[in-house]
Amino acid sequence: MSLSVAPPPLSTSIKITYGVGSVAMGVVLAVLSASVVQLYFSRVLGVPAIWVGSAFLISMVADAVIDPLIGQWTDNHRSKLGRRHPFMYAAALPAGLFFYILWHVPSSLGATAIFGFSIALMLAVRLSLSLYEVPSNALAPELAPDYDQRTSLFAWRWFFLILATAAMEFILYYVFLAKSPANPTGVMNRERYAEFGTLGAAVMIVCILVSSAATHNRIRYLHQPPKRQVTLAVTLKEIFGAVLNPALLSVIFANILGGASYGMQTGLSTYFYLDLWKLTPQTIAFLAPGGLIASVLGVFAAPALSRRFGKKTTMIVLFTVTLLVQVTPISLKLLGFMPPNGSKGLFVALFGSVLLTYLLALMGLVVLSSMVADVVEDQAVKSGTRSEGVVFATNGLVPKITAGLGAFLAGVLLTLVHYPLGAAPGTVPWDDVRHLAMIYLPLLALLTGSSIVALSFYKIDRATHEANLDRLREVAALATVQEPPL
Repeated sequence: MSLSVAPPPLSTSIKITYGVGSVAMGVVLAVLSASVVQLYFSRVLGVPAIWVGSAFLISMVADAVIDPLIGQWTDNHRSKLGRRHPFMYAAALPAGLFFYILWHVPSSLGATAIFGFSIALMLAVRLSLSLYEVPSNALAPELAPDYDQRTSLFAWRWFFLILATAAMEFILYYVFLAKSPANPTGVMNRERYAEFGTLGAAVMIVCILVSSAATHNRIRYLHQPPKRQVTLAVTLKEIFGAVLNPALLSVIFANILGGASYGMQTGLSTYFYLDLWKLTPQTIAFLAPGGLIASVLGVFAAPALSRRFGKKTTMIVLFTVTLLVQVTPISLKLLGFMPPNGSKGLFVALFGSVLLTYLLALMGLVVLSSMVADVVEDQAVKSGTRSEGVVFATNGLVPKITAGLGAFLAGVLLTLVHYPLGAAPGTVPWDDVRHLAMIYLPLLALLTGSSIVALSFYKIDRATHEANLDRLREVAALATVQEPPL
């Protein structure tokens, strides 16, 4: 039932502190990505690459199945702390603790045991983080019901996510994994990963608690669900009803294809950095600030483009340009047109590519999240039930599956070309690197291009959204039954 008290305007400070919560996910994306997971478990701990990709995929698929249930649970939860905040507060400590344990693999374990350990801990990290991410994302449509304002709200959330991802990547490679007299083995030193895991766990706990507390004073203005019996049949009906919303299906298919592309790219990026471009860990670290610059630019550019051209058109253009940016550097290298390895020109070119990739990715994620938020009101009009948690969990599970699929594809490609995983960085023969790139580039183009086609079926524009809001206001005005106090 909707509350009759109108909330105060959403201040910039609330937008910023709400966005801080995504730092926790940024930590996970930075070091629990396919790239670092493959490097750590395969190259450092000796687990076969295809096993690592499979463990990554299994953990993400299991997480994805559970996320919609978490979303539906929070949609119908009644408490004095509202629907979302009890879960958000409860997630902080487990998320940090499981992240810490993941990077402290017992040295006595063999490859098979490490495989099981990695599945269990990756799943534990992702599930505990979902207890925060799903309800926190589900707050956004109520915090910012306006068509354009919610894009600005998501811009801050993605700003901090990209900022945290880039910063943690820099810290990982430049501080913890840099080759030096104190760390002669560089990226092969498992103890440095453990030290970084401790830092990451602490950052996750603090940021989750800060963000949850920042939106605490908005609880009294948020929707409280009516008392009702929520059976398994009702749960499944609401989940499938949300999933089958045509607009959400369009976004889901775009995410499946684009997410698989991105997951494969991140899964192989470190290999190309080390073996194609022959970069040192320190140089890789200095590419990360490109993401920091992009995050600042994107937080303002995404809402402006969305207001000017509409969300759907903006997304299609962003996906198209992203594809060009992704394939150009490696393609030029294969054709012999890139600056030589080790030159300043190469670093400038790669830094520009990273900057553009992060900028386009941030703007795309901001606008896409806002498009998903617009589905919430559309689905509420169709079903009569507010299902923000289910909608965002359903959309959120797709990147998790596809990132796992991307990691699996990366492992398959490495296995297919018989890539020498035990070789020291920079010593892999050119023919092996070239073979990998020649398979990778067409597959990347196919996946990203198909995601653009899927987005063309999204039909919610500004006029449709405003009509949905008007209808929901009419329904709220006709409500005469007062819900009993909690």
